[in-house]
Amino acid sequence: MKSTLNTERLISCRRQLGITQTEAADRIGVSQPAYQRYEAGVRTPSIQVIKEIAKAFGVSESFLSGESSESRPDFVVVNREESPLLFSIVEQCKSFDEKQLENILHQFMQFTNGNKAQQNKRKS
Repeated sequence: MKSTLNTERLISCRRQLGITQTEAADRIGVSQPAYQRYEAGVRTPSIQVIKEIAKAFGVSESFLSGESSESRPDFVVVNREESPLLFSIVEQCKSFDEKQLENILHQFMQFTNGNKAQQNKRKS
């Protein structure tokens, strides 16, 4: 990943979240003047700060740097207190190998597609 920042994307992401520069600075752990300089293109954040911005804004680092048009995040954070069941599922799956995870995903997709089909039948 480049340690550059696409300022237009940075501004757009912040505005989509509906937060101020001060709130954005608080979320990523920098001062408001430092954040303001990132948006103005006067200052280039470190790779670590770009990672924090991506995490706080829910986008990928490569999207913020302009390397990719894919904005989906590079990772998902699951908080035990906010989502205990999902956290437990992730914890259980951490020791699984790639094949086991593919099998679980396949079964999950079949389950969710089956539920969608049943819901569509009920609506008809």
